[in-house]
Amino acid sequence: MSNNTYRLLVEEPTYEVKYIIEEKNRTSPSNLIIHGPFLMADEPNKNKRIYPLEEMVKEVDRYTKEMIVGCRSTGELNHPQSPEINLERICHMVTELKQNGHIFEGKSRVLSTPMGQIVKSLIQDGVKLGVSSRALGRLDEDGSYNRVSDFRLVAVDVVADPSVPTAFVNGILESKQWILSENGGFEPLFDKFEKNISNLPKSGKEAYLKEQVISFINALKSL
Repeated sequence: MSNNTYRLLVEEPTYEVKYIIEEKNRTSPSNLIIHGPFLMADEPNKNKRIYPLEEMVKEVDRYTKEMIVGCRSTGELNHPQSPEINLERICHMVTELKQNGHIFEGKSRVLSTPMGQIVKSLIQDGVKLGVSSRALGRLDEDGSYNRVSDFRLVAVDVVADPSVPTAFVNGILESKQWILSENGGFEPLFDKFEKNISNLPKSGKEAYLKEQVISFINALKSL
């Protein structure tokens, strides 16, 4: 069971990306492209995590084949507290991820969605935006750093606020544990179970706890 337990990993944003206006022709609207370093491996990042290069290469290959080629590689405006993609908050779509040493350079096209229009307006008004990965994985202590294993990229999001406290990211997002089901869906079973047992009733505690445990086990079996 523990081998299927994942944590939601959100990284500090990179603001080294560039914005490119891609003109097609006179009759087609121009595209706004975000280009720059999207992912980094084999070096500790600002959150003191290390992503092994071999594992990241494998995951980027999967993400490219399953998500980019299939036009499903969408990202949201600001990080949500879930590994699920909220269609209402999609603002861009990653079109390319290419390895350059231990850096993975990415390209994404800002979409014409409501959130995409916000991104376009902010960039045109001179606001500095960045990109930040959202992934699932396991953390193993390695000295003063955490080594990420079973890395699974969920999305690359566009973020606007560099002052989001790290304590909030670590305390809220990383506290959530998720189950990777066989069909690729992510189920917040542990999170739901912990919430249920933390709210024990004043009477009938034993029966309530037994009910929650049975419910949790049945949920695991259904994955």
